[in-house]
Amino acid sequence: MASLGSWLARWWTVGVPIVGVIVLVAFWTAKLDGWAIALIAVVLAGTVLAAVQHAEVVAHRVGEPFGSLVLAVAVTIIEVALIVTLMTTGKDSPELARDTVFSAVMITMNGIVGLSLLLSASRRETTSFNAQGSGAALATVTALATLTLVLPTFTQTPGPVFTPLQLGFAAVASVVLYLMFVFTQTIAHRDFFLPVSAKGQPLREDDHADAPSTATAWRSVALLLVSLVAVVGLAKLESTPLERAVAAVGLPQSFVGVVIALLVLLPEGISAAKAANRNRMQTSWNLALGSAIASIGLTIPAIAVASIWLPGELHLGLGPSQIVLLVLTVLVSILTIVQGKAVRLQGGIHLILFAAFVFLSIAP
Repeated sequence: MASLGSWLARWWTVGVPIVGVIVLVAFWTAKLDGWAIALIAVVLAGTVLAAVQHAEVVAHRVGEPFGSLVLAVAVTIIEVALIVTLMTTGKDSPELARDTVFSAVMITMNGIVGLSLLLSASRRETTSFNAQGSGAALATVTALATLTLVLPTFTQTPGPVFTPLQLGFAAVASVVLYLMFVFTQTIAHRDFFLPVSAKGQPLREDDHADAPSTATAWRSVALLLVSLVAVVGLAKLESTPLERAVAAVGLPQSFVGVVIALLVLLPEGISAAKAANRNRMQTSWNLALGSAIASIGLTIPAIAVASIWLPGELHLGLGPSQIVLLVLTVLVSILTIVQGKAVRLQGGIHLILFAAFVFLSIAP
């Protein structure tokens, strides 16, 4: 049994992308019924996890700063593919990009951060991290979210939309902010983002595995490409059933964005929780806020380019309740980060804010 488990742990990332392509070809022209939709959903989720796993292998091989770029770009390709696919196949989804990106921000800054704080502080009463690095990441998320998701609500353009010129500026600004953050995190001030001890001293990264071989890295590159093709195709097959399922249970269409964000961010959430259990709370912050930065800083520009040929308007402006949640999340995050230490209470507060987000997504 142990040997079977180790074999599956080693080879599932190879088999799942291949299965994804086989399922895609088998059901591409078929009329989908209940069991087929369920099968596609399971394979799609597994293929997303496999794609991120292969991206992490490549990232570990090439090292920083390119490793972070590989992982962020791979995750963003998945997110953009899901958004664009649903926007082109759905009946009317001008808010899908906004809902997905906002969901990613709420999931990372409240769900992943809250769970990580709670796990880490529960074992040690308090948990420590670098306030300089986490604060820089939080500032970047706040600037990105405000420029791309809040400003469209308050411009003179009717509705929560940017003019083409405004959208172009927001896209360029997002890319510049993302690149500035990557440079700061990986080159200029890398020490700000290293895990710290209870006394605030940097911890040695002695628990990192050896870099994979060149052959392993190239295999992951090939399987990453296969995974991305499968994800895009399976998402297209699943798009209409997903929207119908959301409507059938009486949920607003904005909940589709929540589902997409949860799917894309699941691997980061698992990794952040594991890091928190190992007393690497700074790593959890890096994963959570780094994912939020990549989600906005790379997805919005990609969607801005795609909007040239996508039908309909692109609604990016948040509603009043969403803006309130975003402002409250930023304020609570500042109070959490400023001391460089946190207790279980702060993790619980973030989780309550996450619960409020999920509740308002279901019952706006």
